[in-house]
Amino acid sequence: MSPIQVPDAPVVLSSASVYPEKTPAAFEIAAKLGYDGVEVLVSSDPASQDIDLLRRLSDYHRMPVTAVHSPCLVLTQRVWGRDPWGKLVRSKEMAEALGARTIVVHPAFRWQRDYAREFETGVARMQDETDVVFAVENMYPVRVRDREVVPYAPSWNPLDRDYPDVTLDLSHTAMSGSDAMDMAKRLGDRLSHVHVADGFGGQNLDEHLIPGRGRQPVAELLEHLAATATRASSSWR
Repeated sequence: MSPIQVPDAPVVLSSASVYPEKTPAAFEIAAKLGYDGVEVLVSSDPASQDIDLLRRLSDYHRMPVTAVHSPCLVLTQRVWGRDPWGKLVRSKEMAEALGARTIVVHPAFRWQRDYAREFETGVARMQDETDVVFAVENMYPVRVRDREVVPYAPSWNPLDRDYPDVTLDLSHTAMSGSDAMDMAKRLGDRLSHVHVADGFGGQNLDEHLIPGRGRQPVAELLEHLAATATRASSSWR
C-alpha cells in the first residue's frame, strides 16, 4: 500500500465553524488545534467586519487570515449595505489589509438581476485590480414541493462558467448531488480553495458535517490534491 499523501497547502479554520461562538473564538480554537490560519466569514458579528480587531486577533494568536468569505449569504444580505458590488469591494479591501490570498464569493441570487447579468465580467474586472483571488463557490439547486428551483445565476455549477478560480465546497456537492471528485478533476488548475466538509445530501439541508460523517469523498479528494500538487488551500467548515 502506498503511503498517504497530504496537500502541501494551508489548512485553516473557517469562523463559520465555531457558530454560535463569535469570530474571536475561531482564532483561539485554530491556534489551540494547530491550524495554519483562519478564514473569516463576514457576518452580522461586528468582530468579523472590523479589520483592526481582526489584525489584533491574528497577531495575538499568530493565526494569519488566509481567506475572507464575502457576506453573500441570505442571512448576510444587509451586512455592508445592499449593493453586492460594494460588498465585494469591501471584501477585497479587507483581504488586502490582512494579507489574505483568497476571497470566497457565491454566484448572484436570481433576484439580483443586474448583479447576476454582470457577475462574471464584473468579478473578472475586479480581479484585474488586485493580486487577491476571487474564488467563486459551487452552490446547489433546491427542491420546492415537487420541482427543482435554482436560486443562483448565472449558474450554481462552476463547471458551466469560465471563472479562473473556484472554491469547491463538499457540503454543497452533497446538496447538489454532484460528483465531487469529477468536479475537482474537471476544474483542474481553476480549483484554488476547498471547503472541507461532509454531507449526505437531500432534504434541502446544507449540513457541513465533520469530514467522515457523511458520504463525500473527502480523503480521496485530499489525496488527489496532494498527488496533483494543486495550489488549492483548504478550510474546514
